[in-house]
Amino acid sequence: MSNASPNDRPETYSAASKWLHWLIAGLVLVALPMGVILDKLPEGPLQDRLFDLHRSLGVLVLALAVLRVAARWTFGAPAPAASLTPFERAASAAAHHSLLLLLFLQPIVGWLSMDAYRADVSVFGLFTLPHLLPQGDAAYKLLSGAHTVLGYLMALILVAHIGGGLLHGFVKRDGVLNRMLPANWGRSLDQSAGPAGKAKRSE
Repeated sequence: MSNASPNDRPETYSAASKWLHWLIAGLVLVALPMGVILDKLPEGPLQDRLFDLHRSLGVLVLALAVLRVAARWTFGAPAPAASLTPFERAASAAAHHSLLLLLFLQPIVGWLSMDAYRADVSVFGLFTLPHLLPQGDAAYKLLSGAHTVLGYLMALILVAHIGGGLLHGFVKRDGVLNRMLPANWGRSLDQSAGPAGKAKRSE
């Protein structure tokens, strides 16, 4: 996903990749639980407004995911950290690629399910997405079910991904988490890690 040769790979992620990563993460951590809560709310204006917000967040995540891929392609990505075990490298790559795929697949499936339901997807009241599918109950049930399953799958992978990040940042303190932190955050983590953490980051 990068046009850089292995020898030319950067030591850390670009500022654009870092900020897009954290912005997308924040939006997903809002949208996922919102999707679970929505079906439990009584029908009415509040549920309608939250559905509109949920759909808008999904479209925004999809747009930012496109930018995330573009940033990675343009600026490259660092090689796996030397401190990672073979299992950690494989698990990290699997989680990264799975989450990236889901960032595209989940909003698109949600959009198509609304097409089959014949509900408009208004994006923050600014514009409405076009309908790509004809209305159909069978298609709606299939796509809606897939959207739910993908949401739970994303949540499970996120838990593992966040757990791995916290393990490297606060237990192993090997500098892996710092590579995706904005500069000021990374320096703060180094200071909390002390000289040992700084030494490991510089390896």
